[in-house]
Amino acid sequence: YQRRVHGISTEADVFAKICTSAMQSIKTVNDMGDYSYPVKAISILKCHGKSSADSFLVNGFAINCVRASQAMPLAVKNAKIALLDFDLRVSKMKLGIQIIVDDPKELDAIRKREVDITKERIQKIMAAGANVIMTTKGIDDVCMKYMVEAGVIGVRRCKKDDLKRLAKATGATLAVSMASLEADGEEAFDPSLLGGAEQVAEQRFADDECILVQGCQRHTQASIILRGANSFMLDEMERSVHDALCALKRTLESSTVVAGGGCVETALSIHLENFACTLGSREQQAIAEFGEALLVVPKQLAINAALDSLDLVAKLRVAHHRAQLPDAKDKTLEQFGLDLVEGGIRNCVEAGVLEPALSKIKSLQFATEAAISILRIDDMIRLNEKPPPEDPRAGY
Repeated sequence: YQRRVHGISTEADVFAKICTSAMQSIKTVNDMGDYSYPVKAISILKCHGKSSADSFLVNGFAINCVRASQAMPLAVKNAKIALLDFDLRVSKMKLGIQIIVDDPKELDAIRKREVDITKERIQKIMAAGANVIMTTKGIDDVCMKYMVEAGVIGVRRCKKDDLKRLAKATGATLAVSMASLEADGEEAFDPSLLGGAEQVAEQRFADDECILVQGCQRHTQASIILRGANSFMLDEMERSVHDALCALKRTLESSTVVAGGGCVETALSIHLENFACTLGSREQQAIAEFGEALLVVPKQLAINAALDSLDLVAKLRVAHHRAQLPDAKDKTLEQFGLDLVEGGIRNCVEAGVLEPALSKIKSLQFATEAAISILRIDDMIRLNEKPPPEDPRAGY
């Protein structure tokens, strides 16, 4: 699949291999025994510098974050990951709460208790077996001290979407608090909330460091590191790669492909026209019009490429008409579609211009159902404008 936009078309072969390898690496089997390819299992990171040809694929889930402290270990094997959605900083009293203290010594006890609350939280999480802690909030120096002493990797300011995807891959649960009903109102951290991975490490990609999670417990992950000159180019590349991954997903899940470039629509149009001529009732007109409507797709493709749609569609119709003759000599004509680069027609199967059969069938079904729903509407409700109010002083 190639999308001809800036940054992708020039390196189509490179990105074709990257996207195909990424989709093959995340193949999973669902409960029905069918293969599925979740696109969200692929993380796309953008790094400034070099050219688009230097983009590469990494096995594992990459998060654009770093360790909270350089004293933490660079890598942890057999990782038990805790995903948190709350702060790991010294607790402060809420706004509007007043504490009246008679003895100044009690102020130190209050400050000490604020530190101990966070310390107890960290100790309970590590006691559950966690050796990697990731949170969407902050981690202060007091908490880092305990993590460094225990050899735990702490990652702060993670995106919530990244942690949700990581939770699905590792089997973890994103915890929003440590409140527990089973601990008599005290805070607790259940070991069942932890996720598993073979290794969590901080690695350097290009000019930036990233946290790479490899060997997730539930299903495999992959990451694509995009390189580009500026943010505009990287954003375009990200959208193009995502479109390519979605097209690959449909193709791999449907397991069948058809020729693209308006080939299917033109072949159906010719077939329906020939079939309509065999009917002697009013259905002939409906079938003929349905076949004529299918030609909108190749016409619009030619118009989008700034080409003569009438000339190209006429050539394409001739090729498919010859292919559907009873004594057709060249059966490869049924695979012909539009060549929008050279401005002609070509064998789309040999050129590699293919479309998922499932998407093509769904498009025809949905378009037909939409037309039927519109034709079934036989009542029209009109709201007449309200007459202007009469002036009570009129006539005086």
